[in-house]
Amino acid sequence: MIKKSEYNLGLMVLFTIIPFFFFSQSKKAASLTIDLHHEVNKMALVLDDSTYINSLNQSFTISKFNYYISQVNLVKSDNEKILIKDYHFVSEEEKSTKMIKADEIPEGEYTSIEFILGVDSSANCSGVQSGDLDPIYGMFWTWNTGYIFLKLEGNSSASSATGNTLEYHIGGYMAPTNSIRKIRLDFDSTLIFDKKTKKHLDLKVKIDELLSHPNSIDFSKDPVLNTPLQSKKIADNYQYLFELKTGKKDVK
Repeated sequence: MIKKSEYNLGLMVLFTIIPFFFFSQSKKAASLTIDLHHEVNKMALVLDDSTYINSLNQSFTISKFNYYISQVNLVKSDNEKILIKDYHFVSEEEKSTKMIKADEIPEGEYTSIEFILGVDSSANCSGVQSGDLDPIYGMFWTWNTGYIFLKLEGNSSASSATGNTLEYHIGGYMAPTNSIRKIRLDFDSTLIFDKKTKKHLDLKVKIDELLSHPNSIDFSKDPVLNTPLQSKKIADNYQYLFELKTGKKDVK
């Protein structure tokens, strides 16, 4: 038989938990998921097995595609910037890296997203680091003491390099060989975040644009670009690499 004192204590605990539960639910913040889709000529990237054609009608395959997105900010209608991710390593070989998740997004109206392709100078000058910047990912030049911002490797019969290889290791953060580029993409319409809002964005990453616009990369002349001095030719194509689409999975 339950004693009256125990019963009263149980009620006190219950009435203490219930308000806390509803309060915590009401305080649940907005969140955002960004999915990265790697494409070549509007086809999904498939490493090694698929053959693609560049703007110069040269066929090629891709065996590796890695890059860094850093300083990811959501931009409000009043131009206030909300940082949602410091550094994010992306690899076609690791599906989990092709998704960026952000919680605790402040309420408000957002008009665009902004980030850099590359790793900022402060991180480049801080030596070997951990997390997404860990050298284990093979994106650090030990000989140059800095990060590789983008790595694209493959093969092409048009390549003049040994074994018909293609090797584009793009990096460098100091003038005049700075290959960091800022990207700003406007939303199709204003995204309104309030409590419990969950939104989804699709970010297309168009590798064909990386190799063609505004600088067409001729595999017979430039099959290998792997120093900061050579990187500008591809870095200047970054601005056309990304295409943003508001996701259809938005939930409120």
